[in-house]
Amino acid sequence: MTTPATYLEPDLPTAAGPLSGAVIAHLKCRAPRRSFIPVDAPVGDSSPWGRDLQLALYVCYELHYRGFADVEPRWEWDPGVLHLRARLEDAFLSALQQEIGVVDATAEQEMAELSTTPVDGTGLSYHLRDEGTWEQMREYFVHRSIYHLKEGDPHAWAIPRLSGAAKAAFVAVEFDEFGGGRADHAHQQLFGDLLEAAGLDSRYLHYLAAVPAEALAVVNVMSLFGLHREFRGAAVGHFAATEITSSPGSARLVDALRRMKAPEACVRFYREHVEADAVHEQIVRTDVVADLVRREPHLESDVVFGMRAFDVVEDRLAAYMMSRWTAGESSLRTSLS
Repeated sequence: MTTPATYLEPDLPTAAGPLSGAVIAHLKCRAPRRSFIPVDAPVGDSSPWGRDLQLALYVCYELHYRGFADVEPRWEWDPGVLHLRARLEDAFLSALQQEIGVVDATAEQEMAELSTTPVDGTGLSYHLRDEGTWEQMREYFVHRSIYHLKEGDPHAWAIPRLSGAAKAAFVAVEFDEFGGGRADHAHQQLFGDLLEAAGLDSRYLHYLAAVPAEALAVVNVMSLFGLHREFRGAAVGHFAATEITSSPGSARLVDALRRMKAPEACVRFYREHVEADAVHEQIVRTDVVADLVRREPHLESDVVFGMRAFDVVEDRLAAYMMSRWTAGESSLRTSLS
């Protein structure tokens, strides 16, 4: 089997404004060895939900994943870049806190709420199941490629920050995400296969320029929580929300793809999530979240915050895409043709 080119370092993206422009220009230079060179960027002038700030943050985070072609690896821990990243994170986190408001539920209550799935609900997966077109589904794949080609990676940052049953169970779920030891079963690879079958490009971050700020925020929130030990509770909450909502949403997408007579590789990706994530939900609820809250009860509100942050960014992306489709327009910034 020929493996799609999902493991290569991507090129630096085109800037979306002064913030991302400053970051990208900085990374094109030679990394300093012993000096602190700040990145001059107007963080306060940009919307935390706008594409300029979200792209700047995504680029900063990508240094901790696969990096970029022709960008020195030393930039990953450069104090000037980290200083700017912290300012971007503060702006993003403040916006999240404003949207979420007061956290007034237990983790168990929040998980029960997430598990309630209406038969005739609204949202992307319902639309795609009932009346979506194949072109809209392909656009959906493009938006999701920004995460699914690195699926499992952002949450994996939480593993060394956990202990006991929570850690063991978390690793068990992640083991499945990475294919249970088989590269061709890794969810990242399965999504690459899906893209190829749908006539799309499976290269890592190939569609970064095509997606809006809302799609970038979906991934940025995972990186934000995962890369900071202080947000380990939120990382676990986000992980739990991902697993709890995945199986029913994936089942609707399986129905949509079968209605559209989509290639089997497309169906396979979501069918795998229907089967695996139904089991993962129970593991996450009883062995990860419950054990973490028992060991570190002061983190419970953070766990709930992570679950609600998942809802905020997912809802914003869904609202954006549905508004474009309702208007008869593409939800992408660039054409697929």
